[in-house]
Amino acid sequence: MTRSELIARLTERFPSLVTKDAEMSVTEILAAINAALAQGDRIEIRGFGSFALNYRPPRTGRNPKTGEKVAVGAKRVPHFKAGKELRERIEASAPREEPEPIKKAA
Repeated sequence: MTRSELIARLTERFPSLVTKDAEMSVTEILAAINAALAQGDRIEIRGFGSFALNYRPPRTGRNPKTGEKVAVGAKRVPHFKAGKELRERIEASAPREEPEPIKKAA
């Protein structure tokens, strides 16, 4: 789902909500999440999940084109962990398909 699809769904679900108000609400919520993560805070939305920052230490990587070693600096990356209620809803609605076995090359 894209941002514009989310706004469209909100206006469909709440007919009294003007599209511009729905757009402003979505923008403000995402800006608040963005600002909290930028400050290093953790965000928890009950029934949905939590956003936090993970630390990735410096490492040596490789340029895939040339194969030469490249120093990759330490960084913090956003991480989302789904909440229990969201995981249960996904599990209940997902079709049960067994993955195909991986075939080994002969």
